[in-house]
Amino acid sequence: MSSDDAYSSFLDQANQDTGASKRSAPAEIASTKAIDTEVPVKLQNVEQYYTSEADEPFEPVSLKWDQNNMPSENEFANLIGHDKEVSTMSTKEFDPHGQYERVLQAVDEAGDGKSRIFRVNHGKTRAEYYVVSLDRQTGRVVGMKASAVES
Repeated sequence: MSSDDAYSSFLDQANQDTGASKRSAPAEIASTKAIDTEVPVKLQNVEQYYTSEADEPFEPVSLKWDQNNMPSENEFANLIGHDKEVSTMSTKEFDPHGQYERVLQAVDEAGDGKSRIFRVNHGKTRAEYYVVSLDRQTGRVVGMKASAVES
């Protein structure tokens, strides 16, 4: 075997895929149901991003809800098809610096003026924030949601 053939064989072996360098695809942010009925016009043109390690846009929420009161945490989890932890938080906890006032205002205008914020956990570092209000006239929960990565 000539030295060129030996060198070529050496390079072929060195360049074989060992599988060690394969990286898993980045995990997508888990998502829950947000729309099953018509979205109010006031929510369709809100362009705002939730600041986290992912900086995801707020998206409209419009879900059928035939009750006269805002859903509880468990009812909201069922409404969005989530089987893990859902909690509520105050506006001050959600927006301590006042950077989401446009979102809060649009949600208040689309619903009954009483926003509620739900935090939907998707593991240790991922969550969704739902800012919602009740629209009794059309029988739905309306608002905005954003995904977040928080490590």
